[in-house]
Amino acid sequence: MSAPLVSARRLRVEYPGRAGGRVRALRDVDLDILQGETLGLVGESGCGKSTLGRALLRVIEPSAGRIEFAGADLTRLRGRQLRRTRAELQMVFQDPFGSLNPRRRVADIVAEPLLRARGTTRTEAARTVAELLDLVGLGAEAGARRPHEFSGGQRQRIGIARALASSPQFVVADEAVSALDVSIQAQVLNLLSDLVRDRGLTMLFISHDLGVVRHIADRIAVMYLGQIIEIASRDAFFTGPAHPYSRALLSSVPALRRPGGDPAREREVLEGELPDPANPPEGCLFRTRCPKATAECRTRMPELREVAPGRSVRCHLPLVSGGFEAEGSSDAGNSSDCGGSASPAIKDVTL
Repeated sequence: MSAPLVSARRLRVEYPGRAGGRVRALRDVDLDILQGETLGLVGESGCGKSTLGRALLRVIEPSAGRIEFAGADLTRLRGRQLRRTRAELQMVFQDPFGSLNPRRRVADIVAEPLLRARGTTRTEAARTVAELLDLVGLGAEAGARRPHEFSGGQRQRIGIARALASSPQFVVADEAVSALDVSIQAQVLNLLSDLVRDRGLTMLFISHDLGVVRHIADRIAVMYLGQIIEIASRDAFFTGPAHPYSRALLSSVPALRRPGGDPAREREVLEGELPDPANPPEGCLFRTRCPKATAECRTRMPELREVAPGRSVRCHLPLVSGGFEAEGSSDAGNSSDCGGSASPAIKDVTL
C-alpha cells in the first residue's frame, strides 16, 4: 500500500451559529489519502464534504486539528512558505460558470497559478498554457477567447487546465461533473482518470453521485454530519457496505440495486430528518435515523475502527464482520481505468 500524501488528524471546522452558538461542520476528522489514488468522498448535501476538501487545502482555516502534506504540517505554514506549498495543492470547482473570471482571457486564467505560485516567466507560462489546453482537448487557440464563449463542459476543461498549471501533486475535484450533461460527464471523468494515471496525481473526488464515484474512485469515504463513518475499497464498498447509512445510500440508487429481490439492495427509506448540526444527538449521530440503534448507540459515540484490512467503520454494530473483503468480486463494478470507450461510463453514471 502507498504511503499517505495528505493526512488529517482530528480536523475540526466550526462556523458561528444562531444565538451565539457554534455549528461544527467537521467533527474531529481522521483521514489518509494515499499517494497516487483517487479517494471518492460521498454523503448527502450538507454533510461537510466540500468543507473537508477546502479545509485540506486551507482555503478555509480549520478550527482545530492537523493537516499533513508530504510529511509537512500544512496547518503551521504561513506567508511565502504557504504560497509555495499551495502550488502543489489545487482545486477543480463545482460551478464551471462561476469559477472563471468572465473578464479575462482563458490563457490568462490558466497561466495565473504559474505566474503567482511558481514564479514562471510569461514566455514559459504561454508555452505551458498552450500545452495544457491541448491536453484537455480545447486546443491552444482557445487561450485567446473568454469563458462565456464556451459550453459548460468546455469551461470545466478550462478549470482542469488551470488546476494542472502549477504541476500539483494533490487535486480536490469538488462535484466537478455535477453541473454537466451525462455524455459530457463521461468525457470529463475519463480525462480526470487519464490525468491521475499519466501524471501520478492524487485526487479527492467529492460527489453525491454514487454512480460517478463508482466509475472513478479507488477507495470510498462516507461522511455523515461532519464525520467520516466508513472507509473502504471501491469494490468492498459497493459489494457490501459496512455502515447502515452507507447501505441506505446505495439502496437509494436504482442502478446500484441488485436484481432478483436481494434484501441487501432493496430500497431502504430512512426515517426522520437529518439532525441539526448545531444541536446534534447524544451518542451516535446517526442513531435517530438508524433502524438498528440500541441503548449503547444513544449513550456512546462509536469510534472509527478497522474491521478488516483497509476497511474502517464508525458503528457499534457494523454490517460486515472482521476479515470481510470483496476485492475481485464479479459484482464489484467497473475498473477505475476510464480510458476505454465512453459508452460503459455513460451507462454507469446514468441514475
